[in-house]
Amino acid sequence: MTRADSPRTAVCVDFGSTWTKALHVDLTSGEVLGSASAPTSLHEVMEAYDACLAALTATDSQVADAEILACSSAGGGLRIAVVGNEELVTAEAGRRVALSSGGKVVAVIATAGCEAESDLGATLSFTTPDLVLLTGGTDGGNRDAIVFAARALAAADWRGPVVVAGNRDANSEIDEILADIPHVTCDNVVPKIGVLAPESARAAVREMFLEHVIGGKNLSSRADFRRIVRGATPDVVLQGVETLAEVLGEDVVVVDVGGATTDVHSVVRPDPEAEHVREEVVAVTPVTRTVEGDLGMRWSATTTLEAADHSDPSLAESDLTGEVEHRRNHPGWLPRTEQDRDIDELLARIAISTALQRHAGRSRIVLAPGGKVIERTGTDLRRVGVVIGSGGVLRYGRPGIEERVMRWSARGGWQLPEMTGARSSSEVVTARNADAPLRAIDSDYVLAAVGLLARSHPATARRLATHLTPSR
Repeated sequence: MTRADSPRTAVCVDFGSTWTKALHVDLTSGEVLGSASAPTSLHEVMEAYDACLAALTATDSQVADAEILACSSAGGGLRIAVVGNEELVTAEAGRRVALSSGGKVVAVIATAGCEAESDLGATLSFTTPDLVLLTGGTDGGNRDAIVFAARALAAADWRGPVVVAGNRDANSEIDEILADIPHVTCDNVVPKIGVLAPESARAAVREMFLEHVIGGKNLSSRADFRRIVRGATPDVVLQGVETLAEVLGEDVVVVDVGGATTDVHSVVRPDPEAEHVREEVVAVTPVTRTVEGDLGMRWSATTTLEAADHSDPSLAESDLTGEVEHRRNHPGWLPRTEQDRDIDELLARIAISTALQRHAGRSRIVLAPGGKVIERTGTDLRRVGVVIGSGGVLRYGRPGIEERVMRWSARGGWQLPEMTGARSSSEVVTARNADAPLRAIDSDYVLAAVGLLARSHPATARRLATHLTPSR
């Protein structure tokens, strides 16, 4: 295909476990030309894709010649088990890398002190991961731990893909141990104590997801499904958040409220006061993602209510047990009355504030041998300039929902964005140089499309990011 014959538009598709969404984008202007959605059938996910393309084609004939880019979290997304020597450092580092790679961490297994293949095999059998991320040791350090873990993995009869991201001095021996298992080696996620380097492992996880996991889930019998999928949806969305942060020149946090989980993605530049700060044992990276499996609007509604601050007057007025149990038992249920919507907004507010607290962690002053220092956990969000809300409860909510739902308190040392004077706006780009964070809603679901376009069409991705607007 010559340059003149190159597609002028792209259709960006997100295969979700419940809904498949598609956005038609002009590759020159970054303009959204159309959108469509259809229920996902896990017997054949391409049925929803066909429905979306038919709806888009009915309004714009350019769709027939558009480039197709897709991401997927259908069938449970990417399930990752992290195997490391001990839980405090390498296994925890692997967990953070797995999350930033778009995976759902279903197990963190520390091999130190375990009964090798028997414990490892039982855990893998119970948690059914799609991929194992194998970590352990700093570069140039002790090789024994990660080699032991690799032998235990092979002896446990694991035959799924493995990403090896530990002491590089052990890579050649691990290659021999895992010779009959699909695996790839990459840079160490903890090259030295206090350093977390996720980039190489993120790329390797993406590669293994596309090569081994997408087809292995049997989501489609059609070859074009594997051809169009570029990555796991959370990984792609995080790429979109990175692009948005670059375009705005701002620290950005995105909180996505789903039926079962609430995900938080953040891009936060290094703190200039870091020399006075004592961080966690495993360093926090500028690009971070956390997944809260007990916070959600339907499947996790009961545990969301349990996580609430029950000093909130809105919770003291009535017993909501029956309401949240109904939502949990009927995940496809939609609100019909104003009271239904009030309760959904309350659940969304609890999910957002709790997920942000867990992502951000706390700061406190402690005494150290050298004097007073600030001790921090999590990702400090206090300097964030833009807070984006995503998820159906926000996208299809009543006017002004961002003002009512995207609220939180920093009391107790939580490192959250300042709420005083916080604004909502029709254009996120107006957040530049603002003193308080701008709150907005990804009402057109563009972040996944921005992430899909970021690698092959970076200029388009940047233009599309500037179109992000909240719902009205």
